[in-house]
Amino acid sequence: MEMRAFLSDDVAQLKHQLLSAQALLKEQADELQLHREDRKRHQRELHHKDLKIATLEERLRLLIHQRFGTSAERVDLNYPLFDEAEARVTAPEPGIPDTLTVPAHARAKRGRRALPAELPRVEVIHDLPDDQKRCPHDGTELACIGEDTSEQLDIVPATIQVLKHIRKKYACPCCEQHVVTAALPAQPIPRSLASPGTLAFVAVSKYADGLPLYRQQVIFERLGQALPRATLANWMIQCGELIQPVINLLQDQLLTQPVIHLDETRVQVLNEAGKPAQSNSYMWVRAAGPPDRSIVLFDYDPSRSQQAPPRLLPDYRGVIMVDGYEGYTQVCHTQALTRLGCWAHARRRFVEAQRAAGKHKSAKADYAVKLIGKLYQLEKTLAGVNADERHRQRQQHARPVVDKLHAWLEQTRPQVPPQTALGKALHYLHHQWPRLIGYLEDGRYPIDNNRAENAIRPFAIGRKNWLFSNSVAGVKASANLYSLIETAKANGVEPYQYLRHVFTELPKVTTVEDIEQLLPWNFKSRQDCC
Repeated sequence: MEMRAFLSDDVAQLKHQLLSAQALLKEQADELQLHREDRKRHQRELHHKDLKIATLEERLRLLIHQRFGTSAERVDLNYPLFDEAEARVTAPEPGIPDTLTVPAHARAKRGRRALPAELPRVEVIHDLPDDQKRCPHDGTELACIGEDTSEQLDIVPATIQVLKHIRKKYACPCCEQHVVTAALPAQPIPRSLASPGTLAFVAVSKYADGLPLYRQQVIFERLGQALPRATLANWMIQCGELIQPVINLLQDQLLTQPVIHLDETRVQVLNEAGKPAQSNSYMWVRAAGPPDRSIVLFDYDPSRSQQAPPRLLPDYRGVIMVDGYEGYTQVCHTQALTRLGCWAHARRRFVEAQRAAGKHKSAKADYAVKLIGKLYQLEKTLAGVNADERHRQRQQHARPVVDKLHAWLEQTRPQVPPQTALGKALHYLHHQWPRLIGYLEDGRYPIDNNRAENAIRPFAIGRKNWLFSNSVAGVKASANLYSLIETAKANGVEPYQYLRHVFTELPKVTTVEDIEQLLPWNFKSRQDCC
């Protein structure tokens, strides 16, 4: 009995020790699991912090480049097309040319350009004094055997003159009751002291040359005439209203074009109902038409919402070329528009990824820029060819490059953190892909939206000088005047001469046919004939 009791105590003690050991093991296992979870959490936090540091460093490099670097997007295309890490999707494919031949051209001779023959010449004759016109050896009078000619460009500052309108009066000498006075031609601004030439000068100085009205006021004072800024502003508002019929006709013709480029940029309007002065409104631009009848139209809108595109594209059923802004989605769906994506915007994001990488370089960004560069090399060779030939060449040469880029995109995108500059570039390329490849379907379609961006650039440059518009009437007038000036420039017409002609003739018109004669290409044809 004692032995059995002793064994029972031993078994109980062993069980207790076993339970204690199991509890200890479980406690240690729980602690180990907690340590593992803490380690994983710390690793995630460290990875997140490293990623955040890398992203901030990228942003810092981009900000430094934006502040101090060049704005041009030129890239070096001499680096290798792919490296070993990407060899599986970047091996050269048969039929895809690595280089595209640009047609040869004659190299222009370097040196000083001759001054234009159409400029007026003022002869300044330099002759010898009389005492030097005799031979020093025998005293014989020298004979003129020729002359040496050189030319200098001379600038005469703007001069102010007064147009004195003298209206002749006639009366019947017999009855002395019938009196007739010669009529004064219709003026752009009735009872104003501003002539068409003055209005054209002020408009071109501000909207083509970016010279704010307050600076023009100082210039006029220096020339001897006080013209307050408020007066100049009122003149521009009335000129903007005057040319509305020409703008309407240009819009009618723009909406008949197969492809329209659109873009927008901010503008600040101080006195706008329901909006604080510091808020942004927007200036929209549309560009379309063949090279000999190019149209550029600016339109003001208080917002950048989806309500603006339908107003700018009433009943349009063609193709629009725009950037990645989703405000065009509704109008494309409602009006069944074809939307093209801009390869320049896609390339720009990879160029930013190159800049963000700094000294470390980015083989992936380099590769994307290289392939997109091939598409642009092809477009350069196709300048001037007809739409059918451009479509054929794109299918033969651009389509394989696009397919290669897409295969690389699908493999690379999951490997790159989305918050990095490269990740954002890949996301944009992926999201815009169906729109980007749309240009391959028709030779008339452009590869990018540079036409609209180039048209809006003069406005952005001018905005840096005049900063804001005072009223809605002022910004709408600015939109009309920018439209007419940029359309004239796009058609190779000198803006001042054109505006002077429009301001002179538009008050006299009575029919739509008369307005058509004031369009820039008709003005150019008249100049060429003369």
